[in-house]
Parts: sequence; C-alpha cells; structure tokens
Amino acid sequence: MPAPDAWSPEALSDGDLAALALGGRQAAYSALLHRHRDAVFRIARASCGDEDAALDITQQSFISAFAALGRYDQTRPFAHWIARIALNKCRDRARRRKLRALFSFAMPEDHEPNLPDPAVGADVALVDRQELARAMAAIARLPASQREVLVLRGVEGMAEAEVAALLGITGKAVETRLYRARRALTEMLEN
Repeated sequence: MPAPDAWSPEALSDGDLAALALGGRQAAYSALLHRHRDAVFRIARASCGDEDAALDITQQSFISAFAALGRYDQTRPFAHWIARIALNKCRDRARRRKLRALFSFAMPEDHEPNLPDPAVGADVALVDRQELARAMAAIARLPASQREVLVLRGVEGMAEAEVAALLGITGKAVETRLYRARRALTEMLEN
C-alpha cells in the first residue's frame, strides 16, 4: 500500500481503500462510494422498480457496508459484498411492503395507508421513459430468486460464476432462474 500521504484512489484496489477507510481516511470512504454507487443503484432500481426507493436502498446499503467494513474480506471483490448488502436491503423492503399491505386491510375504511403510488407519474411523458418504467415494474414483480439473477446477470453483466458465488447457488441454478425470469418477463410485458 502507498505511503499515507501519497495515494490516489484510482490507483488503489477496493481492499486497499477499505483498509484506508478503516484507518480513518474519509476520502477512502468517498472513493468506495463513488466507485460502486451506480451499480448498487441499478441493482436496487431493478429489484424494486422505483427510483426513489432505489436511492434510499443505495444509501442504506452504503451506510450498512461502511458500518460493517471491518468484516469485509479485502481479498474478495467489494462489488460482490456491496451487491449482496443491496439485495438484502431490497428483500427487507419487499417484506415490509407485504406486511404493510397485509395490515392495510385491517385499517378502518377512512384511513388511507401512506404507501408509494406504483403508477408512472404524469410528468413522465416520453414513451421510452414509460417503457423503462413498465419494464422495471415487471422485473420488480418477479420472484426474488429470479429477479436477483436477472438483475445481476442481465443488468450488471456479471458472469454466471460470479452470480452463483454471490447468491450461493450453482451455475445450473443461475441458468435455470435466468431462463425462467426472462420467460416470465416476456409474458408480463406482452400482456
């Protein structure tokens, strides 16, 4: 690792940046954030289908990751570690939404739950923007096992072996889930 005062974030590995961050270098935290935030946002947006929620999940993911940075294995890719954290945050959000929806049926009729509106906003006028929103919503409706593989493989472009290692499944399971996800997504978008 370079001398403490003569380092450039671009020249350092994620492991080196994590070590510097643990040593109190705030710039190392910023470098990790800037290096990985777009990928985490894409994973979150594809998983939940909502850009505002994806921003929240991205922020929560980095807060959790930085709080647990001492447990990060610096010999492994930081991108995989932060992706797993983001996927867990997406799962947590989905569970909370299901629970909230379940309890909303028990509310008095005059009580309106404060749930985000899943509809595309009126200000989104461009056709391609609407199609993107439609596709993202369809992806968000996929079962988590299929959605995660589709996002990591199709959106993030991870190799099959990387996805398998990240999710703790076999390569064949990645292929099967990806095939099923694509088939289900095609059916949803055709209807």
